[in-house]
Amino acid sequence: SVNPDAPIICCTAEILANIALREGASADVQMVVADEYHFIADPDRGWAWQVATSELPQAQFMIMSATLGDVTGLVDLLTARTGRPTEVLAGATRPVPLVFNWSLTPLPETLTELVHTGAAPIYLVHPSQAAATEQAQGLMSMKLVDTQARRGIVEAIGGFRFARGFGATLVKMLRAGIGVHHAGLLPKYRRLVETLAQQGLLRVICGTDTLGVGINVPIRTVVFTTLSKFDGRRQRLLRAREFHQIAGRAGRPGFDPVGNVVVQAPEYQIENARVLAKFAEDEKKLKSVRRKKPPEGFVNYTEASFERLVAAQPETLHARLEVSHSMLLNLLQRDEETGAALARIVRAAMADPGQQRKQLRRAVALGRSLLEAGVVVRRTTPTAGGRRYDLAPGLQDDFALNQPLSAFAMTALDLLDPDLDGYELDVVSVIEATLEDPMAILFAQQSKARGETVAELKAEGYDYEERREILAEVSWPQPLAEELSEVHLAFAKTRPWLVEHPLRPKAIVRDMVERAMTFTEYVAFYKLQRSEGLLLRYLSDAWRALRQTVPAAFHTDELDDLIAWLGELVRATDSSLVDEWEALANGDASARTGSADAAAPVRPLTGNSRAFRVLVRNAMFRRVQLAAQDDPDGLAGLEADDSGPILSGADWDEALGDYYDEHDTIGTGSAARSPSFFVIGDDRTRRWQVTQIIDDPAGNHDWQIRAEVDLDASDELGELA
Repeated sequence: SVNPDAPIICCTAEILANIALREGASADVQMVVADEYHFIADPDRGWAWQVATSELPQAQFMIMSATLGDVTGLVDLLTARTGRPTEVLAGATRPVPLVFNWSLTPLPETLTELVHTGAAPIYLVHPSQAAATEQAQGLMSMKLVDTQARRGIVEAIGGFRFARGFGATLVKMLRAGIGVHHAGLLPKYRRLVETLAQQGLLRVICGTDTLGVGINVPIRTVVFTTLSKFDGRRQRLLRAREFHQIAGRAGRPGFDPVGNVVVQAPEYQIENARVLAKFAEDEKKLKSVRRKKPPEGFVNYTEASFERLVAAQPETLHARLEVSHSMLLNLLQRDEETGAALARIVRAAMADPGQQRKQLRRAVALGRSLLEAGVVVRRTTPTAGGRRYDLAPGLQDDFALNQPLSAFAMTALDLLDPDLDGYELDVVSVIEATLEDPMAILFAQQSKARGETVAELKAEGYDYEERREILAEVSWPQPLAEELSEVHLAFAKTRPWLVEHPLRPKAIVRDMVERAMTFTEYVAFYKLQRSEGLLLRYLSDAWRALRQTVPAAFHTDELDDLIAWLGELVRATDSSLVDEWEALANGDASARTGSADAAAPVRPLTGNSRAFRVLVRNAMFRRVQLAAQDDPDGLAGLEADDSGPILSGADWDEALGDYYDEHDTIGTGSAARSPSFFVIGDDRTRRWQVTQIIDDPAGNHDWQIRAEVDLDASDELGELA
């Protein structure tokens, strides 16, 4: 919980930046201690550090980072904005010195040597999440912990709830003393790994460069499996700042005399070294040895590359800033002329006049779009501080436009007809088109669609070349793509900045709704076990966007049900993302120290009655869909983990046979989803008797699926029972 009146508040840079935007020099902030300040150069988060630094002139700053590089520009900015002299403390001696080594032995041998010489705990840095997970699975054959240590791990894990999917794999790794840590994991799994590491229970952690962003994992040795990384656009070598940020995590003050940093040579160099060592005594054979070359396309590095990185100073930091709708909306809460405040922020962030003009032109275009959308209105007279615009009255309290295409979304929503079936799904599609693409999930959807298409084409007798040509056109689902593209093109004619932000039609939330799947079922269906964290973050972003971006005038009961269900789905999977966001969104009322809310337990699954009803309705409709596919094994699989009497595959096969003796099909369209086809008996009890009526083609509606829902068991399990 957060006490806003506390003398010291710990928060993210984004929280402080939003305070700085809203209140500026009048904010009650006298001192700012900013750690990990090198994030000012981060493309996504850098704006927050920059805004907080330039818009709180009343505050004294203590800025910290081990990799700031040349700080001349930062010193000038702080001195000019605060009026205080700025002192630079550089060249401090590390309390735990680092020892750097270049390794020409295969990774398993390197790890065995490190473990046996007391260099654990060890963090293995991998270029990708998949590589980290594969490495962790490969290490399970090594005996890294003894029986007593394993017992300690089991005791520390205690009653932690591992979900189906990757959770079943992770618990085996942890019991073997091996952790996995990367952004693809659910937040609760990352926190568990960090907790076990802090207790000294894990010997090896396989992860990505998340170690360099300040996660709280005590490590004695850092091992780089490679010096290259994929930065989202291309494969490249690590920069000096990135290398030192990660390497600097080695060595625990008070525990380790030194921190070890080991860099694995590329595999071809390790093999060459092995062969050369083998024939070192035979000069004739040594001359005839054919040395391996780096694979084609491999970003090569050598021991000299490694030594240059060790000796290099971090690159000069350059602030990242792009004017956004959210920035303008926050500035409109400050009693100051908005244009002047924005110009000051932009000029403080970038020295190049051309870049300044580009951002200021962008700000003008964004402002016009807010006026046209009715989000912002012009005042008849300026405020005392000179502000000429206000937020429009009637917007919901948590209204926000956090995506570059949020204003476009409001225009597109206006074109939808709320009286048409599926309106709420079309609203979801508009919002999803404005969110960033989670490519791992989209590629999984595409792969699934292509696999299904191949099976259909083979069954219909298409030859290989015909199948290839057709498959090239198969992609992930993109509902309303054509309609939204037309609106986007028309919108962009008067808003040139939209060209930089292409529309991204996709259906992930919509796909989950239409398939009536839970989080676990969706992960299994698309084989997303290594991307659970990515999926959860996307669903969380979509939920927040639906809550904040869609004005109240566009809401219907069906849309509100969907939003409630989505929030509960995210919460039930990992409550931290929703709980933290709601704590911030609720403000003072629910966040004061000592309040009942602060001490309350996590809300049970049945705590949100509206969302729980949707959860049950979706579970029942999932059974309708499988029945429509005549899939008795799939239906039996849904009940495999339930206690009590269940229907086997044979039972379902017999029941479906009886149905299909009478009817040819089972409806799964919008009519079949009607709330009138879903009935709850007495919802005042803790055991609901629920009925899903089948939409048969004759319209008799005399076939049903009945089930009992145990609310107490659902709360205990954290999923529907």
